[in-house]
Amino acid sequence: MKSKKRKPSTSYERAHKRVHDIKGFYGHLAAYVIVNLIVLLTPGKFIFTLLSKEALGSPGFLNWVDWNVYGTPIVWGVALLIHGLSVFVKNPFLGKTWEDRQIEKYMNEDIREK
Repeated sequence: MKSKKRKPSTSYERAHKRVHDIKGFYGHLAAYVIVNLIVLLTPGKFIFTLLSKEALGSPGFLNWVDWNVYGTPIVWGVALLIHGLSVFVKNPFLGKTWEDRQIEKYMNEDIREK
């Protein structure tokens, strides 16, 4: 029961999902670049515009804010990398061929039981 042909609607749905996933990744990438350029190019302006030194309460808080200005692109970059891998790298363990094998396996079991 090895059939490589798929229904047109199933192929269309898979292609539509793939395009949607790629579009989502590029939207994520655009947001990452825009937000992090703003944050990295103007870190002092954000800190002192949003919070005055008197409101901060402690000098350690300024160091914490500075660390987060540089930590944000790193942490978000790791999340973006994972998103990109999930969209563009085929998973050999749980990919399309694995899914096809599992469907065929369960269909064959169902036929044998009848």
